[in-house]
Order: sequence, then C-alpha cells, then structure tokens
Amino acid sequence: MATKSVPALTGQGGLTRYFQEIRKYPMLEPKEEYNLAKSWREDGDRESAHKLVTSHLRLVAKIAMGYRGYGLPITEVISEGNVGLMQAVKRFEPERGFRLATYAMWWIRASIQEYVLRSWSLVKLGTTASQKKLFFNLRKIKGQISAFEEGDMKNEHVEEIAHRLKVSEEDVVSMNRRMSGDASLNSPIRADAEGEWQDWLVDDSTDQETELATSQEFNSRLAMLGDAIKTLNDRERRIFEARRLSDDPLTLEKLSEEFGVSRERIRQIEVRAFEKVQKAVTNKAQKIEDAVLGG
Repeated sequence: MATKSVPALTGQGGLTRYFQEIRKYPMLEPKEEYNLAKSWREDGDRESAHKLVTSHLRLVAKIAMGYRGYGLPITEVISEGNVGLMQAVKRFEPERGFRLATYAMWWIRASIQEYVLRSWSLVKLGTTASQKKLFFNLRKIKGQISAFEEGDMKNEHVEEIAHRLKVSEEDVVSMNRRMSGDASLNSPIRADAEGEWQDWLVDDSTDQETELATSQEFNSRLAMLGDAIKTLNDRERRIFEARRLSDDPLTLEKLSEEFGVSRERIRQIEVRAFEKVQKAVTNKAQKIEDAVLGG
C-alpha cells in the first residue's frame, strides 16, 4: 500500500522520539473513520489511507509491548506490527460494521507473532501448534501464578503450566530454559544515564482505540463461551460451571454425592464437557476470524 511515510524507528535511541511523534496523531471518530476508509477503498485516496494508519500507530505500540520480553529489538517488533496494520487498512471493509481497530488487531498480532517465530531460535523448537501456544503464553501464566524465580521453576509451577496449556512438563521446562536468556527491559538505557528502557515505553493510560478493541474482544469471547455452554446437557453444564467457572469450585466428592455417581465419573463428565465447550468456542472463533479476514 503506497501511502505517505509514517514516523521512523531508528533503533533504541529513537524510541522515545517515536512515541512522542505517534501521540500527535488524533484518534478518529467512527464517522470520520468510515468516510476515510470509503475514500481509500473506492477512490484510492492515499491521504485517507495515511490518516487511517497513523491514527492507529498507538494501537500497534500497545500490542507490541506485549511481546517485549522475547529478547528482540522492540523497534523491530513495532515495525512488524506496523506492517500488519498497513495490511489491515488495505483490506478493511467499513461496510461490515466494525471498527478498524477490531479488524486490525488480527493483522497486527499475526505479523508480530510471525516475526517472533522467525527470529527467536525456533529452528530447534519447531513450530507445532502446542509449541506456539506454550511460547506465547508461558510468560503470562508465570506472572499469574507468581513464578518469578530465576532459572528452573518449581515443580508445582511446571505442573500447573503444563496442566493449563495441555503440554508436557518436559516441554515447559525446555521452553522456560530457552527463554531465560531474553534481554531485560530493566537494563539501563546507557552506562552514563539514569533510568531503564521500560521507563521510556508507551504510557499505561488506555487510549480510545485500545479500550474499544479490548472491550469488543472480551465481549466476543464471553458471548462465544455462553453459546458453547448451550451445547451441554443439564448435568454436563452443572458440573462444568461448578468445576470450571465458579470462584469457589466444588470438589469431585460433593458433585458425586449430588449426582449419585463416582468421583471418577464426575471427572470424566467434566473433561468431556470441557472438550465440547472448547471445540464449540474454537469453531466459533474460526468462523469469526474467517469473516473478519475476508475468508
């Protein structure tokens, strides 16, 4: 897509200047965004395309920050995200009724993830679906379970992560060791300067586009889960909700007493219900993604 240039990323030294530059571009109101998208799509107006791109550069930066722990230059991660954004603008169809931010998130993340997978020594790791899932979720889950220790994790943390992601404990240990060499954002900016790189990253305040996209994605996932639960029969639903969705899950023993069956039978029903819900959510998500990406 040929448009005017966007602010340049010139290595770590220019990162702060880049963030200052992209904050200057205003967010678009829905009607303005629609008109610009129509103008670009129907008339090939490059100025309209440029406004669409630059108004979403902060969204790219926000998403890119989520990948800052993989030991890759953050400037390169952002640049790859910008490529995804430009692809999204090129293919965006405003008549479909959703905002560009919602549509662009798919392209931005896909572009960044492909860059990370290409660059981050995955020749030895392979690129199976389970390995990708482990690669992109390990850090997040470690944070959730407070697995902050240096080096190898505790056995209970390894077991928890393996259980959550449905991968082997050996894979968790191996991936964690490979990722332990990632560059830290706590390193100083320069030897003769105070402050760390993380101090100069995008501010934590939620901008309009990020808030909208996050809210829409959450509501979409919530709706998909609700629809998926409807595929369960009454007993499956009761057990699934009591075991998987409750803030205070019931024990297998209590549910076995409630239904008059063994604890093992309750466990089997729980697993089957989870698999049915997972399949229904996956199928629905794939249909939505295909529709969003014009598939």
